[in-house]
Amino acid sequence: MFQKTSFTTLVVGVFVVYVLHTCWVMYGIVYTKPCDEPAAENCIGPYLAEKPRLELSVYTAQRPNAEGGHTLVVNEGDFDVHSRFERVINVSLPKKTRKNGTLYAMVFVHQAGVSPWQDPRQVHLVTQLTTYMLPKPPEVSLMSGHEKPEDERKPNAKPEADRPVSHWRSRLTLNVVSENFVFDREALPSDVHRYLRVFRNGKKMTYLPLLFVDELSNRVKDLMEINSSTTEIPLTVSYDTISLSRLRFWIHMQDAVFSLQQFGFTERDVDEIKAIFVDTNMYFLALTFFVAAFHLLFDFLAFKNDISFWKKKKSMVGMSSKAVLWRCFSTVVIFFYLMDEQTSLLVLIPAGVGAIIEVWKVKKAFKIQIVWRGVKPTFLFGKSDESERRTEEYDTLAMKYLSYLLYPLCVGGAVYSLFFVKYKSWYSWVINSLVNGVYAFGFLFMLPQLFVNYKMKSVAHLPWKAFMYKAFNTFIDDVFAFIITMPTSHRLACFRDDVVFIIYLYQRWLYPVDKTRVNEYGVSYDDKPKGKSHKE
Repeated sequence: MFQKTSFTTLVVGVFVVYVLHTCWVMYGIVYTKPCDEPAAENCIGPYLAEKPRLELSVYTAQRPNAEGGHTLVVNEGDFDVHSRFERVINVSLPKKTRKNGTLYAMVFVHQAGVSPWQDPRQVHLVTQLTTYMLPKPPEVSLMSGHEKPEDERKPNAKPEADRPVSHWRSRLTLNVVSENFVFDREALPSDVHRYLRVFRNGKKMTYLPLLFVDELSNRVKDLMEINSSTTEIPLTVSYDTISLSRLRFWIHMQDAVFSLQQFGFTERDVDEIKAIFVDTNMYFLALTFFVAAFHLLFDFLAFKNDISFWKKKKSMVGMSSKAVLWRCFSTVVIFFYLMDEQTSLLVLIPAGVGAIIEVWKVKKAFKIQIVWRGVKPTFLFGKSDESERRTEEYDTLAMKYLSYLLYPLCVGGAVYSLFFVKYKSWYSWVINSLVNGVYAFGFLFMLPQLFVNYKMKSVAHLPWKAFMYKAFNTFIDDVFAFIITMPTSHRLACFRDDVVFIIYLYQRWLYPVDKTRVNEYGVSYDDKPKGKSHKE
């Protein structure tokens, strides 16, 4: 007979296969097979190997095909592909663009001294300098109101916060592959093929410089709203070389972002994904992928074990019900905060699911039953036995001690933000005050459970499997908090969670679980019902 495979083993197996498959795919992206014999007819050599004199020109136009005129804004007469530069220029906006229109940039790399419109050996790309997005709501001081003078307000003006308006992309990042790579025509990557322009140079096939416009560098924080009074607007044009492997990787990432936008994701939604790749070393990016993959695995296993634990739970002996309630409250507050900040759906959806799970756990912890009498629901609370009442006494005592520290800090932070911080509305102030308290002092809600463990001299009632998976993720967050540049408050938050977890481990060592003893739930360590043998 075959031994039954557990669900966790199956998930781990699928995860390993996924990681290995991803490694193989990534290897196929970053590695390009070169031509074995550069002089062979099936080889395509680089035009840059001949060291031609080149020129870089950037034009702006209202249409991608330059119909209706174009304006030269950048010209590098002696363009060296191996050098890097950054220019800040002022671009004049046409009247149509100022009235919620669009503007394009046409980038040319062509022969020096020859007009790009008449050069047969020029390469060019067209990119959009404007994008449509909902305007950012004005921030107000809740004590003084709007800062905008009364005479500048239009009493009959309609609010435009509900319709997208044109925004200016203030950065234009250009790249050219500088390495003299010889392609094999029979093994030409499909992602590079669309950027490749080939011509016959005698008996050899030669490809023109590989020009690339980095769309991932266009971040939401760099966008500037365009209005009818804006006649000129700054544009930062930066150029740098790029390797062939990085070019291929960037092409795939930009295609993935474009696909998300086609499925309805907004500029703000995909901005979180762009942040992962911009200004990140390739090796560190690969490390980030593996760590994120394990983080996702541990999150899933913690979620699965937590649900299994609470689904079977019938008694709250040894469990801090107030800690469960406060965790539910903090999770819901964070979810509403993410909604108010218009956070990416990639973050908002998991936060919403987590909030629903925490509400369900509160229902289980307080034994709440919902009885519908017509259209009116009635909530019934279950009764606690003697052991559960003793646990509630310890829990109440712990929260009493904790409130002496927690409430003054939260009230002080809310008063400070009321006078010195600007928010979009009173709702935003309430949500931000609550979420700041949750982020700053959320770890304190873990302390009542430690107090209950200390009073009962037992940790057998805790979901240790889910707890360990969450701890692994905490350690992963700690590593990245110190590797990546993060605020000191975030690093301290990670460190203090570790301290609490170490105390949990110390309590587990101090109050060992007897695997042969039936615990408070009438269940032994191997989850066999009390009174039944293993054979049964």
